[in-house]
Amino acid sequence: MTRRTFTRTLAAGAGALPLIAAKRRKLKIGYTCITWGSFPRAPETLDAAMKDISSLGFYSFETFPEILDYWDEKDALRGMIQRYSLPLKSGYISTNLIDPSLKDQELARIKKLGQTIKKYGGTFAVLASNGVKRDSYDFQAHRANIVASLNDACMALNDLGLAAGLHQHTGTAIESRDEVYDVMHAVNTKHVKFAPDVGQLQKGGADAAKVIEDFLPIVAHMHLKDYKGWDHYAGYCPLGEGKVDIVRILDLVEGAGHNPDIMVELDPSKGQPQTPLETAQTSKAYLEKLGYKFRS
Repeated sequence: MTRRTFTRTLAAGAGALPLIAAKRRKLKIGYTCITWGSFPRAPETLDAAMKDISSLGFYSFETFPEILDYWDEKDALRGMIQRYSLPLKSGYISTNLIDPSLKDQELARIKKLGQTIKKYGGTFAVLASNGVKRDSYDFQAHRANIVASLNDACMALNDLGLAAGLHQHTGTAIESRDEVYDVMHAVNTKHVKFAPDVGQLQKGGADAAKVIEDFLPIVAHMHLKDYKGWDHYAGYCPLGEGKVDIVRILDLVEGAGHNPDIMVELDPSKGQPQTPLETAQTSKAYLEKLGYKFRS
């Protein structure tokens, strides 16, 4: 074989690699409901979100357990899950991690919300910290309370039969790369798993793919979100249109061997250029190009 033939053969093989890798994709990807404006203050939007997510063939959904409670009180939630054949995967819980005077109250609330997630078949509780004024926030002053509160909350959720983990978020008590590393190196990772938002990591100034790589063994749940810093969707965008190395991140979790939950997410905004359904269609098309399959 000549050098030129060898080089041509090598190049052809390299070009085939994405197709080979595509056949090995095994993660069953879900979607969160916030793109449709599904927040505790607007629980009625959940039905539309579930309808669209199901129509696109995503495997599961995530929402706030307060919204689940709203529909549960109407005795309608189980019917919605059955109608759309869309299982609940996870519930998002925001909690105060920095005020020790609220610890018992917050722990009781987390347990109650966890029971709701469990009741409807969810398996994971996503824990995010309370918002803070970042320009005057002193992380080190609150570090001990954050670590202790996360340990206690996740152990309580584990007792309910739910896995649980930290979800870092911009504008909260755990935002920066250094804060994430500090907390995750200090907590009891037998109970506190890592449940990152990769778009939030990128927006907060971190290399999202590098963070995932460093904590890969304990990444149990993820919000798969892209970021490009424009005027819509709080700076986020449909998958494949931004700065986040989505392919690298998915390659990492595909190879991790423990199949973390992956939930696509995109924040809503006023005057958004696409409907929630259209943004989800864009992200789905991108994932299909990477080899992911969806329900028919």
